[in-house]
Amino acid sequence: MSDEIILTRAGYEKLKQELEHLKTVGRAQSAERIRRARAQGDLSENFEYHEAKRAQAMLEGRIRELQRILEIAQVVDHLPGEDGVITVGSVVTVKDLEHNEEWTFRVVDTASAAVLVPEEEIDHVSAASPIGQAVVGKQVGDIVQVETPEGTVDYEILSIHT
Repeated sequence: MSDEIILTRAGYEKLKQELEHLKTVGRAQSAERIRRARAQGDLSENFEYHEAKRAQAMLEGRIRELQRILEIAQVVDHLPGEDGVITVGSVVTVKDLEHNEEWTFRVVDTASAAVLVPEEEIDHVSAASPIGQAVVGKQVGDIVQVETPEGTVDYEILSIHT
């Protein structure tokens, strides 16, 4: 996990709610599932018990992950692009200077990067990704360099909007 996590206020609150739900409801359900499986007898050959313990370990791992994210997250509150600077939520059009190709994408927070928004037909790019890190804080006309597996790519920022 990256050491820099950028979240919108809404994304931060969503993760806080998930954490609270897992710590209360999730843990209670997990404990009940283990209790029921344990009541079935011999634990050495009890698939349901071992599955319940595995699920509990995954739950606790997610709780730790959420706690770490919330501890180190940088929350952005201002509207994207309101000051002409790219931030989480901005829709950015860049031009690959070598191939003369344009690409439009929305910069999203880490929690939203994998969420598909059906009504949007543009790519979502995490602010923590190499391109996200390169463009956040930049303005129209700036040229950024992004390290990719194929080498360095130079992009010119053509437009920013919401």
